[in-house]
Amino acid sequence: MTATSRTITIETLNGKGRFDTYVAQPAGTPRAAIVVIQEIFGVNAGIRSKCDRLAADGYLALAPDLFWQIEPGIELDPDVPDQMQRALSLMDEFDQDAGIRDIEATIRTARSMLNDLHQGDGLTSKVGVVGYCLGGRLAFMTAARTDVDASVGYYGVGIDGLLGEAHAIAHPVLLHIPQEDHFVDKDAQARMHAGLDDHAKVTLFDYPGEDHGFATEFGQRRSDESAQLADQRTASFFAAHLG
Repeated sequence: MTATSRTITIETLNGKGRFDTYVAQPAGTPRAAIVVIQEIFGVNAGIRSKCDRLAADGYLALAPDLFWQIEPGIELDPDVPDQMQRALSLMDEFDQDAGIRDIEATIRTARSMLNDLHQGDGLTSKVGVVGYCLGGRLAFMTAARTDVDASVGYYGVGIDGLLGEAHAIAHPVLLHIPQEDHFVDKDAQARMHAGLDDHAKVTLFDYPGEDHGFATEFGQRRSDESAQLADQRTASFFAAHLG
């Protein structure tokens, strides 16, 4: 048997809307669930591939369409200049607080799905999140604002401006920081280290010479060696904190 995928619809926390979510499910009983938080390019082929990889590793993976209130089903390619510009404009239009609420709704759905799949087998229903770019920022916010069990952020943007929320982080967080990130300058990286290096729940890894998007599944931004290293660290982190 192999992993399967489908699209489900999740109701918002206030019950006033619904959004599509890509789900990849392992062949056997999931070890835990992971919510995959999109970049500014929507739930595109790269994000779906991230979910499929997690399902192959035994996790139930869910990627909610966080741009649904702007335009449902947006899929953009960062290697196409006009699509990159569209993605940057979406970042400005996006309501991040509403996005966190939709992520929380997805976390609750994931826990419910795990409970149904485990059927009293004694396994815990732990849920983690992993996010990229905008999703890396949202993963940090999710760690501070929800009960998620573990969070990973790749090249999160503007986290240095969120350090006032770090005291609320109760569960483990892992952040991957490319040192040549053209969206996160060296001063911002230094502030992240100053604010988080001593935090008992947060681990930061730096990637010398790497730029934003280095761990994308495919495309011009990918830097294969560093991407594999980051993904190995992520896999070990989730194995330790989710099971």
